[in-house]
Amino acid sequence: MRVVFMGTPDFSVPALQAIAAAHDVVAVYCQPPRQAGRGQKPRPTPVQTAAEALRIEVRHPVSLRSDAEQAAFAALNADVAVVVAYGLILPQPILDAPRLGCLNIHASLLPRWRGAAPIHRAILEGDTQTGIAIMQMKAGLDTGPVLAERRTAITPHDTTGDLHDRLAAMGATLIAEVLTKLPLPATPQRLDGVTYASKIDKAEARIDWTQDAAQVDRKIRGLSPFPGAWCEIGWERVKLLRSALADGSGAPGEVLEEFTIACGSGAVRVLEAQRAGKRPMLAEDILRGMTLPPRLD
Repeated sequence: MRVVFMGTPDFSVPALQAIAAAHDVVAVYCQPPRQAGRGQKPRPTPVQTAAEALRIEVRHPVSLRSDAEQAAFAALNADVAVVVAYGLILPQPILDAPRLGCLNIHASLLPRWRGAAPIHRAILEGDTQTGIAIMQMKAGLDTGPVLAERRTAITPHDTTGDLHDRLAAMGATLIAEVLTKLPLPATPQRLDGVTYASKIDKAEARIDWTQDAAQVDRKIRGLSPFPGAWCEIGWERVKLLRSALADGSGAPGEVLEEFTIACGSGAVRVLEAQRAGKRPMLAEDILRGMTLPPRLD
């Protein structure tokens, strides 16, 4: 089929590669390069880099609302568009242009966690499972009917990074299967159980040791690797990237042993952390160069 692919971050790349292996990807739409690094040079997005390696035309309009951009999209004569974390709202003329419409790969079991940060929110809220939904796109935010879904357990050890990689691979496999079977019947989303995964605010990232251990553990894992839950050790801000529930109790923030910290109830053992300007390290390696105070802020 003739496919237009629309995506931007790392999460989208496996799906692009899987589709390009079996279909004619006539164009890739992604966000434009952003200035990054010390030199503030424009850096192409992961999807642009992958598309150029596949020798696919890349487009990155700042908006799809103009008549000219909509005409250029329609002129591609696509059978279907596949959208994965693209970053722009698709106006109705874009949704209507492909013969089979626009399909979205969404990283949750809809209608739970519609919106921008479904992976983070699933871990933060203690969900025990999540998955991938292939949705026929409509004008509303993630409201379209679902063509297919695949589930995976969220383990007590999963970080958002772990789940991100697993779901990206699942999404690539599932969209490849769906494209071979189109057109497919679509199931309307339930009206009950709708939740919204709002964008992660960096203000959420500071650890509150007065919360119970389960909440602290979920915050550490749910915000890892980005933006990274953090606390102050001395005068230094340290990101905590991986953790597990631990035995013990004490005053909130009290260091019980090594990198085991008391919470409002219970305790959390930090397994991986990152000092400012340093790479992520196992907790035991960090402790070789840092002495923890009796209590963390």
